[in-house]
Amino acid sequence: MKNSLTMTETREMLRQVAQGMIASQSLLTEADRATGDGDHGVAMGRGFEAVLAVLDVQQFEDLKDLFFNAGTALITSAGGASGIIFGTWFSVGALGLVGKQVFDSQALSILLKDGLNAIQKRGKAKAGDKTMVDALLPAVTVLENHAPDSLTEALRLATQAAKAGAEHTKGLDARLGKARSLGARALGYVDPGALSTSLILEFMLWYVESLS
Repeated sequence: MKNSLTMTETREMLRQVAQGMIASQSLLTEADRATGDGDHGVAMGRGFEAVLAVLDVQQFEDLKDLFFNAGTALITSAGGASGIIFGTWFSVGALGLVGKQVFDSQALSILLKDGLNAIQKRGKAKAGDKTMVDALLPAVTVLENHAPDSLTEALRLATQAAKAGAEHTKGLDARLGKARSLGARALGYVDPGALSTSLILEFMLWYVESLS
C-alpha cells in the first residue's frame, strides 16, 4: 500500500494518465459514436497530448500548480465541452491544494470533490443525467463515506465506484449534451465522459500500484 506520492511521483502519475488517455482514443471515439458525434476520443487525446507537453517543460511549486496547469492545458487544447469540463475538474479541483507537496488520500478527495462541485456549477449536471457526473459523484461519495488513509486504497475505492457509475449510465436517458436528442436510442451505451472519468482514475491507480 502506498500512503502518498511526492511531487515528482505525482507528476509521473499524471504522465501515465495522459499516456493512457491518449492510448484510449479509439475506445472513447467508439463510445461517443453511439451517443454523440464521435469526437470525444480525439478531443481527449489532443488535450492530454498538451498535458504531456506541459509536464515535460514546466516546473511546479506545489500540487495546485501541477494540477492547475494540467487542467489549463486541457481547456485550451482539447476543444469543445470535453476540454472545458475535464479541464475544470483539474484546474478548479487544484485550488484546494495550494502549498501541498504530498499527494495523499486527502489531496485526492479535495481534487475530486472540488472538481465535481465546479463541474456541476458550470454544466448543471446532476446524478442520472448520463454525464461524467455519474462516474465522478460515486467516487467522491465513497471517499467521504470511508476516508481511507492509504492512497492506494482510496484510488481503488474511487476507481471501482467510478467504473460502476459509468456502467450504470448504459441504463440512463441522456438529459444534457448532444446525446439528449437521441432519447431512448442512447440506452444501452455508456456515456463517454463517464468512461473517461473512470479511466483517469484507473490510470492513477495503476501508477500508484506500480510503486507499492
